[in-house]
Amino acid sequence: MKRTASAVWRGGLKEGKGTLSTQSGVLAETQYSFSTRFENGRGTNPEELIAAAHAGCFSMALSAELGQAGPTPDSIATAAALTMERLEAGWTVTEIHLDVVAKVPGADRARFEAAAQTAKASCPISRLLNAKITMAAKLEG
Repeated sequence: MKRTASAVWRGGLKEGKGTLSTQSGVLAETQYSFSTRFENGRGTNPEELIAAAHAGCFSMALSAELGQAGPTPDSIATAAALTMERLEAGWTVTEIHLDVVAKVPGADRARFEAAAQTAKASCPISRLLNAKITMAAKLEG
């Protein structure tokens, strides 16, 4: 399996503008810039896309783990908060925190927590990142 995306940047760092596109076409020349990355400008940025990818990947991994361990979830809602800090080496993604709320009727809390930990460690985006990954997982019946 191979997935592709592309970026085009025009101009200098602060005044320039770029676009991001994906193979699927979901992103098609989507704007990004210095202000969308480091300020509050309208558009997306690489870190936001990484957070979205991590939330989506984790949710699917947790669904798979729960399916193996017992009941199928009604829903899994994951919010990923990415922290980027300026270190000596430069801007670095240092942490992602996952806030998870899963509705799994009849689920055993201990099995749910084990499944969430396994999903956090094993989803491909977690394994890709060289950052501290923390999580708060809540089970709703």
